[in-house]
Amino acid sequence: MRQIHSTITEAGELVLAIAEVPEPAPGPGEIKIRIEAAPINPSDIGLLTGAADMTRVTAIPGGISAPVPPAGLRAMAARLGQAMPCGNEGAGTIVAAGSGAEALVGRKAAIIGGATYAGYRVVKAEEALLLPAGATAEQGASCFVNPLTALGFVETMRTEGHSAIIHTAAASNLGQMLVKICAADGIPLVNIVRSPDQVALLKGLGAVHVLDSSAPDFMAALIAACTETGATLAFDAIGGGSLAGQILTAMEAAINARAGGYSRYGSEVLKQVYIYGGLDLSPTSFSRGFGMAWAMGGWLLFPRMRVFGPETFARLKQRVADELTTTFASHYSHRVSLEGMLEPDAVAGWYRRATGQKYLVMPSL
Repeated sequence: MRQIHSTITEAGELVLAIAEVPEPAPGPGEIKIRIEAAPINPSDIGLLTGAADMTRVTAIPGGISAPVPPAGLRAMAARLGQAMPCGNEGAGTIVAAGSGAEALVGRKAAIIGGATYAGYRVVKAEEALLLPAGATAEQGASCFVNPLTALGFVETMRTEGHSAIIHTAAASNLGQMLVKICAADGIPLVNIVRSPDQVALLKGLGAVHVLDSSAPDFMAALIAACTETGATLAFDAIGGGSLAGQILTAMEAAINARAGGYSRYGSEVLKQVYIYGGLDLSPTSFSRGFGMAWAMGGWLLFPRMRVFGPETFARLKQRVADELTTTFASHYSHRVSLEGMLEPDAVAGWYRRATGQKYLVMPSL
């Protein structure tokens, strides 16, 4: 069986290539899925490329290589010499099953758990998401990461006592899902994008507040949106640069405008920014112009789902299944085989993480 492996050698080289590995067999309560579609998400790229310098990619037999700078090599110490299978999620046909799961053979299912850039994957039957009748593997390929992240943002808002959300890099597949969720659930949402075209895209989906961070009046517009929505919670896919700090500053300005008073310590309303992505790998920088009641931290999908608990996780998964072809529909710009995924031009494409440029790996091509 073919499987994509990422290896960083002790000599400081990334090797991303197709390997031949034994085909897995299901045990009791497990299913074997023939992987027919698996997306390349931003969360996949960290494992695929590590700390390699991807501006210096070289084609090699069966894949590509790239140098890893000395500073990056130190950060990769725990994975040196290990051939690591890649791909967080995917979907396909259940072709075999262990005892207790035989009735599922022939069904389409989506899975998460790694090693999905491969011919087959074995998982526990209870961990898979059975697709609705008539759904394709492509429609189910991105069932987990983006849909559950968007739903997780809303669940976090509710459990932490906020009433509106700010989202950055909001024209992404995930961002478009969040627009639809918030519209359906009546949640005020402020979308931050990086171009007029992306503003038009989200406005076309019915988004009310869409702000272009490249516009000269961005900060004034952000304060106005925070004032109107009362947003005190943000999810930031950018990570680096000054945007997270600007959001906290705008939240504080909106709170003070509503309060009608002044405190030298700032408002006592908690303003929270969660960083969940790294589209900008530069340092996160901000000026402390938002008082003392603020927090900035990380947000990861599955640790957060463990906090929510199994009943909430099951409820959110069911919503994804029910709205698979509407709210949670994903769109792909490129469809590639395992070999095609590793062609230098394709590597440059999916590594760029550009909005509207989403790759789908189809191992059977």
